[in-house]
Order: sequence, then structure tokens, then C-alpha cells
Amino acid sequence: MREAKKIARHLIEKRLAACVNMFPIASVYRWEGRVCEEREVALSVKTTTRRVKDVIKEVRKMHSYEMPCIISYKISGGDRDYLDWVSAETACERRAGTKKHL
Repeated sequence: MREAKKIARHLIEKRLAACVNMFPIASVYRWEGRVCEEREVALSVKTTTRRVKDVIKEVRKMHSYEMPCIISYKISGGDRDYLDWVSAETACERRAGTKKHL
């Protein structure tokens, strides 16, 4: 959990994400020919399409795994206020007067 929190805070502080959710999970996977079981923390990073590459770069730089699971999903819709908040929070400079949501 410590590594996950460090990555999450870093993404927020760098304005690469508006919010990061952390989910403790149990994983079973094959790695280098062996079946492994681990307790891990999955991160759900709320960001914009234009910031995905930067998020991937930062996560890969900070993560202890040689190949962390990093995937992205296209969002086709959602609550407009929330989506606007994500855009505002991940802008290089925060726009004045933006309402806080969450």
C-alpha cells in the first residue's frame, strides 16, 4: 500500500490525475514461467486522454515491478461536472474559479 500511496500522491501533485482510487486485491498470474500469487493494490487513475502518456511514464518510473499493469479506458460519457473537474485538475495551470467536486 505504501508504494501505491506514493505513486497516487505523486500523480496528484504533478496534476497528472484529478483522483486516484486504491483497491487492495489478490492476484494470481504467470511470470517468467511460474504461477505467482500476490497481494497488490490496483490504482484507478482519473485523468484526461492528453495526460495518459505522462501518467504511464511516471508510473513506470516509480513502480517496483519490471512491467506494471497499466491500461487505459476511453470514457464515452459521464457526469459533465465531474468530467470538467477532472479536466480542470489535470490542466497544467488550474483555472481560477473552478469548483471543487468529489
